[in-house]
Amino acid sequence: MRSAALVTRDGSIDWLCLPDFDSDACFAALLGTAENGFWRIAPSAPPREIWRRYRRDTLILETDFIVDGGMLRLIDFMPPGQEHPQIVRTLECLSGGVQVRFELKPRFAFGRAVPRLSEEQDFTQAVAGPDALYLRAGSDARPPRFELDFTMTAGERRSFILTYGRSYEPPPGGVDPWQSERKTESYWTGWCAQIRPPPQYREEVVRSLITLKACTFAPTGGIVAAPTTSLPETPGGVRNWDYRFTWLRDSVLALSAFMVAGLEEEAKAFWHWSARAIAGEPSQTQIMYGIRGERRLSEAELDWFTGYGGARPVRIGNAAYEQFQLDVIGEVVDTVRFAASVLGPSIYDPQHTLRAALGIGEFLRTGWQKPDRGIWEMRGPERSFTASKVAAWRAVDGCIEVIERLDPKEPIGHLRKLRQEIVDEVCSKGYSEGLNTFTQFYGSTDVDASLLIIPITGFLPVHDSRVVGTVAAIERDLLQDGLVLRFRPVGDVDGLTGEEGTFLACSFWLADAYELMGRHDDAVRLFERVASLANDLGLLSEEYDPRGQRQLGNFPQAFSHFELVRSAYLVSTGSLTGRRTVH
Repeated sequence: MRSAALVTRDGSIDWLCLPDFDSDACFAALLGTAENGFWRIAPSAPPREIWRRYRRDTLILETDFIVDGGMLRLIDFMPPGQEHPQIVRTLECLSGGVQVRFELKPRFAFGRAVPRLSEEQDFTQAVAGPDALYLRAGSDARPPRFELDFTMTAGERRSFILTYGRSYEPPPGGVDPWQSERKTESYWTGWCAQIRPPPQYREEVVRSLITLKACTFAPTGGIVAAPTTSLPETPGGVRNWDYRFTWLRDSVLALSAFMVAGLEEEAKAFWHWSARAIAGEPSQTQIMYGIRGERRLSEAELDWFTGYGGARPVRIGNAAYEQFQLDVIGEVVDTVRFAASVLGPSIYDPQHTLRAALGIGEFLRTGWQKPDRGIWEMRGPERSFTASKVAAWRAVDGCIEVIERLDPKEPIGHLRKLRQEIVDEVCSKGYSEGLNTFTQFYGSTDVDASLLIIPITGFLPVHDSRVVGTVAAIERDLLQDGLVLRFRPVGDVDGLTGEEGTFLACSFWLADAYELMGRHDDAVRLFERVASLANDLGLLSEEYDPRGQRQLGNFPQAFSHFELVRSAYLVSTGSLTGRRTVH
């Protein structure tokens, strides 16, 4: 809940930013080579088999290596709630004798800065500029080296603790690895005990919620879209973005996913983050912010990386923060509506909320007509995207609900008129009678998966012939091996080259639409298909390549896990309240 380490199947940590999610990486082999930093602990000889899993209801990773002559278990975890971020890695020899290779090669400043190494009384340190890493060897008082070869025999246990600190401050103290492991396990199992799982898909939902909790920046409640940058959406291509920030679009997803699961404290924490980030002027609302609420997320390219699978450029920062996206106003209003209807006045200021709803309503009187970049942050020209206009309708509808709740005497006839005006225009300009479908943007002949928000948000009834036609068009034009593409890149719509994979969140949206339309069997089949694409640990990225049968994009992806949780409850119960309904 401060940062995240990505561990390969062969026991190597190839990505880690310290001290926080958005800090510079100190292990970055994921985006380059071993010279960009890694930490590997594994048998010296290639294993015959590798098995790994998370310990049930925890974020403790166990990897079993089976080699000729023995079996070795590697236990990895990050203790929650530490002042100084730590990784504890423990080896257990389960049988026989196993030779082990230990290699720790930190490279600060995103894999570029070679640190100075030195041995102190009970630790070895690596220092470069403001950053320092301290390696201790559990109960062994001697300072460990950064490269070791040793043999373990059955019953033997050996731990290594890596702690981050500022190089100009006193070194942080060590921990007892065994006690830390027990406390970490107790923390996660205790937290999971609060979850109200759906009637089906308990394991998938709990794992997703653990992942979302782990991607939460504990000091502020902001949730990173993913803890990585520049994992490509197109293999070898240029669709490589930094996702170590918080999108307002995730706010409503987070609130509803946490609340339906019974995790009220997490919902409140993210609401407070949203309220601080949005601040007091609706017209200044950004689509995304830093995990502390920062507004400037300048983009840069790191040309010393070869890129994951050769995909370049490698980017840090995200220039999309400067885009105008109309749909974000709908997300803001949905968070306000959520607070007013669910969280209660002890969490929010009713007068401030009323002023915000009135202010947003005033902005939308003309603001809804502006062209924008759309929900997918197109880097082509601004357009009147149909889903953006539906989001504006949702924003006006939400303002009306909030104002009626907080001050029924407030005159809002102009907002009701505006709400109908948006409906009329979308149904006129965003719908093609000849094609019997809503279109990606006004005047287009293509569909977009974002149009699924029309039935999901209630813009039109799910059995309206135009909605049925739109779902049929998405099935015809955007399904690839049974999964949903966001859109088909045509011309200069998104301003980029190369095809991308199917989008997992959109595939969950289609499952939701099926359920709402009464196509329950179709909903179950699609939900289970998408959920099955998770890796062996239950983690999902943003996209999936059916041809190459691999996940694509930054990983793990909060958007995908939010939608898995929401869709699991909807498919299981017929509602997003977690209470079973009958069609």
